[in-house]
Amino acid sequence: MKIEWKSGNFVYPVPAVLVSCGSNEHANLITVAWTGTLNTNPAMAYISIKPERYSYNIIKETGEFVINLTNEDLCYATDWCGVKSGAKVDKFKELHLHKENAKYVKCPLLKESPVSIECKVKEIIPLGSHHMFVGEVLCIDADNKYINEKGAFDINKCNLISYANGNYYKLGKKIGKFGYSVRKK
Repeated sequence: MKIEWKSGNFVYPVPAVLVSCGSNEHANLITVAWTGTLNTNPAMAYISIKPERYSYNIIKETGEFVINLTNEDLCYATDWCGVKSGAKVDKFKELHLHKENAKYVKCPLLKESPVSIECKVKEIIPLGSHHMFVGEVLCIDADNKYINEKGAFDINKCNLISYANGNYYKLGKKIGKFGYSVRKK
């Protein structure tokens, strides 16, 4: 039997990502769990941020951001960047993280991230507590150590993490493949 809870967010797990913004000289990282894919063609993704967060105005003014996927090695940094303000601390410096030049945006990629997604803001949608930044995906930068012998990206090697109900989780093993339920045997 299911019990009724008050309405809220419970679509879990969600990606736990580090979004980089600003410039290489004045970069910031913000932890975001409200993120995802919006469209295939053109490729579009979103992040939702509270307007009072330090990174909100940076992204609004520059019109760009980078979604950096996080893995088990970045779990501590992901949590830390979510509770510390970039207005008071240089997160790259404090966590000994490294910036890497992006190809299409001025904000840096997070070198330690297995995948960085360069985005240009197309629209900002006020939704209440959070505003959604709709971003056109300009480029996906993947660390070549995750490319397999066939030239495909092997996401299982990344040890990506997710966020659910206040906790971080390591993703598990693959249990199926798109279309496997209808494939002829």
